[in-house]
Amino acid sequence: MISKFRKDCICGRCSRADQERTELIQCLLKSYREVCQAKGLGGLPKGRIATAPFQKERMFDSGSQTQIAMIAGISQQQDRLEREKYMEYTLNKLEKRIGYSFQDKKLLERAMIHSSYANEHHLGKLGCNERLEFLGDAVLEVVSSDFLFRTFPEMPEGDMTKTRASLVCEPTLAFCAQEIDLGGFLLLGKGEDATGGRGRDSVVSDAMEALIGAIYLDGGFANAKEFIHRFILNDMEHKKLFYDSKTILQEIVQGHTDETLTYVLLKEEGPDHNKSFEVSAMLDGQEIGRGIGRTKKSAEQRAAYRGILTIRKPQE
Repeated sequence: MISKFRKDCICGRCSRADQERTELIQCLLKSYREVCQAKGLGGLPKGRIATAPFQKERMFDSGSQTQIAMIAGISQQQDRLEREKYMEYTLNKLEKRIGYSFQDKKLLERAMIHSSYANEHHLGKLGCNERLEFLGDAVLEVVSSDFLFRTFPEMPEGDMTKTRASLVCEPTLAFCAQEIDLGGFLLLGKGEDATGGRGRDSVVSDAMEALIGAIYLDGGFANAKEFIHRFILNDMEHKKLFYDSKTILQEIVQGHTDETLTYVLLKEEGPDHNKSFEVSAMLDGQEIGRGIGRTKKSAEQRAAYRGILTIRKPQE
């Protein structure tokens, strides 16, 4: 709330405060006029508050403060309408992609709101997907544990723990999220979006868990379980290969040949905050796989995965 200020003071401090208030009001008025014009509404009444810069004799009365609050409210309404439009058109595509239609659409919207967007739009700590991520992580652990217990009755506890870790870790969940292009549906802050947040493993893997949590709340455990089996526990052998790709490739090479396995950095692009690495897996100088990632480690992991598929292909 902008308060009254002394009209007889000419000190530098008050002058700077006047200028800041002027800039704030002009910005708010501009936004208000744009909204009114877009909606075919009348603008502010002509007068000093709409046109004149701050003068020493100007004072903000309660009516002026009410108008400022109204303008701020319109700005918040704009954000809400934009999110509703996004939810109506964009998230419908996501529902079709995953084969599940939400009864409560706001749960799906919340699952796609990253903390950077919530901060930028003043939604508060509870306005992002972190709570849903927490819930989804727990549901995912139960479903994956149940799956391994029933599918592999002879598997020891230690091996089940290791296998589960490979199926629900950040890189594997990010790999699963890429298959449904989950990053393209996220609501990110401008800074996070500009620095490659949609392709960052930590961001999309968290969103995947938040989506699981949202499905669980909306449709119950059975629907959440079906989603997990369809998009995470499917093709388990290849996902396990992806998670352990560097280790598995090294074991294959050591067990079948004396050739040397190396990883060669082919390309490094982009600014420090949004790097892209391209790596080749080489077996005695011959490329067997190539991978691209936002870190050198992830690029090597993808190159190793492609290398495993290359070596196994002639045997299949």
